[in-house]
Amino acid sequence: MGYFYIFGTIIFTVYGQLMMKWRIDKYGSLPVDLHDKLLFIFRLLLDPLILSGFLSAFVASLFWMAAMTKFDISFAYPFMSFSFGLVFLLSIFLFGEPVTIQKVIGLGLIVAGIIVTSQSV
Repeated sequence: MGYFYIFGTIIFTVYGQLMMKWRIDKYGSLPVDLHDKLLFIFRLLLDPLILSGFLSAFVASLFWMAAMTKFDISFAYPFMSFSFGLVFLLSIFLFGEPVTIQKVIGLGLIVAGIIVTSQSV
């Protein structure tokens, strides 16, 4: 059951990140003027899908608390790196973000680190 909690943490974290990126892109870039920045952020905070991203982060935190009752943090935390990989892959398909050799090598190192760490139980 502990791995389910880690999986839930990862899924809700990834959802929140992707949802916020998608919706914030719809609004454009942050204005320069302070007054305009505040209005911009206020509009973002009223967007229901951005709010779902915040809620998703909260739910991910609940899953993480449950995971902490099952595992040492030194074992569980490296699995959070899967969120980097999922966000990377999904951002390519959803947002057309570029794939570079540096990103692929970095992702490979992250996966290798997860494998090495998970074997150290």
